[in-house]
Amino acid sequence: MIVTVRYISDWLRAKPVSWLVVLLLCSALPLRGQQQSETSQQQTPQQQTQQETNQKIQQLAAIASTRPHDVPVGAGDLLHIEVFDVQELSRDVRVSDLGDISYPLIPGRIQAAGLTPFQLEEKMEQLLIENGLVTHPQVSVFVKEQTSQPVSLVGAVARPSVYQIVRPTTLLELLANAGGITDEAGSVVLITRATGAPGARNVSASTADKPGPDSQTISIRLQDLLESGDPSFNIQVFGGDVVSVPRAGIVYVMGRGITQPGGYVLQSHGEQISVLKAVALAHGTTGFAKGDDAVIMRNNPLTGQREVIPVHLKQIEHRKAEDVTMKSNDILYIPDSMTRKVLARGAEAAVGVGTSVAVYRTTY
Repeated sequence: MIVTVRYISDWLRAKPVSWLVVLLLCSALPLRGQQQSETSQQQTPQQQTQQETNQKIQQLAAIASTRPHDVPVGAGDLLHIEVFDVQELSRDVRVSDLGDISYPLIPGRIQAAGLTPFQLEEKMEQLLIENGLVTHPQVSVFVKEQTSQPVSLVGAVARPSVYQIVRPTTLLELLANAGGITDEAGSVVLITRATGAPGARNVSASTADKPGPDSQTISIRLQDLLESGDPSFNIQVFGGDVVSVPRAGIVYVMGRGITQPGGYVLQSHGEQISVLKAVALAHGTTGFAKGDDAVIMRNNPLTGQREVIPVHLKQIEHRKAEDVTMKSNDILYIPDSMTRKVLARGAEAAVGVGTSVAVYRTTY
């Protein structure tokens, strides 16, 4: 134990300046390690936003309600018609492309498309009485297979597909059934609807674009849909609608001078973001970053060449230069200083060895 104390004390007297440097580095390293650990445990802001958005979609879809009513029968649907206590007249029939069905002992074709199952029941009962088949018929109509109310959901959603509307369904319910949006989703939802569709005339002018000859496009901001609390944005979807969630643009932050390099999604494809915001999304720069040597690499759509735009990050931070605007698919590259990194790593290695030796001898 005496030898150990003399060894350390001799080292202290021999290198007081070095010992002071070691102490300063030792006090700084745990804090830096803690910050790096906290940064690694945190999720990126864009992921949090995407997860929170999907949770809100699920919650709002659960509480959103539409007036209960039957979905009309359409072409291609398979119906089961049951006549109580008359088994010979009970059967499955499919609606033709023209929207009608044929039924035994009833002359001609019966128009079924556009009628609800309840309305078709009343119509079938009346026809059975008029043709003298059943005196007091009790008819039940059940949609056994529905293919006439497809809604196509495409774009930045978890499960893009074609969904059949078997009951009144709102936009939030459709997005919830598709698993919500992805982290590439933009800020709007587009609904393309035929001009003669049931909901085309009920859309407010604030959300509907100018209708074309055969269809209209309804644009709804996700923020309005989720945050405004206005039920008019949570519109009902109908068979034949095409719902699209456009993908947003992406900016890339790369280089060894950035804490968390990667691609970061904008809110919409046309949105622009500044360099400082992009650096903030990437959790800032490292201690070795050469901010004034940063560049933006951008493809010129006219020439097809890649342009290199110098960025003086340090000057921007000190308000000595204007913040540079980035566009979709831009690459912000921030290099680091190898000289400063080598010196810092050498100091860290020296501190690590010194600390281990000191701890090791103290345990004895």
